[in-house]
Amino acid sequence: MDSAELRAVQEPLKDAYRSSPREALVTLRAHGQLDDQAVACSVATGRDLAVAGLHPATGGDGSLLCSGDMLLQALVACAGVTLRAVAISLGITVADGTVSAEGDLDFRGTLAVSKEAPVGFSSVRLAFDLDTDATPEQVQTLIRLTERYCVVYQTLAHPPELTMTVGVTPGS
Repeated sequence: MDSAELRAVQEPLKDAYRSSPREALVTLRAHGQLDDQAVACSVATGRDLAVAGLHPATGGDGSLLCSGDMLLQALVACAGVTLRAVAISLGITVADGTVSAEGDLDFRGTLAVSKEAPVGFSSVRLAFDLDTDATPEQVQTLIRLTERYCVVYQTLAHPPELTMTVGVTPGS
């Protein structure tokens, strides 16, 4: 896809959102099914079923996906797509590249071993390795705009309001 093709796809959407901001509001959804035998949850991804379970550091055997890994994978995917779109929009050629994320966890928190240990990532690092002839200033702009427009990055950087509800079906 080149800049003109991207613009042709996005410009009508941008125009619609400018004239009717409510059209830009979309609710994304995810759904999972608890496993009735294992400590696992199957999540419909839109393509396949992803089965998440315990990380080996919490007692899992490593055969199931780890939701922490999935969070990092979502960050990598979003940042990669965003970087590509920004590069195309700016006319910056990126011949090839990789995106990687790593995050630090202290499993004492999630296993209730220590109340002082945090539950969740204490640090996340996102890195790009790009094959490009872009100037250092162009690369800096590319990364700045990728950070600005990456939904998952911004969600992690500025956590949204979270709520949790439960419905109970009486057992049989």
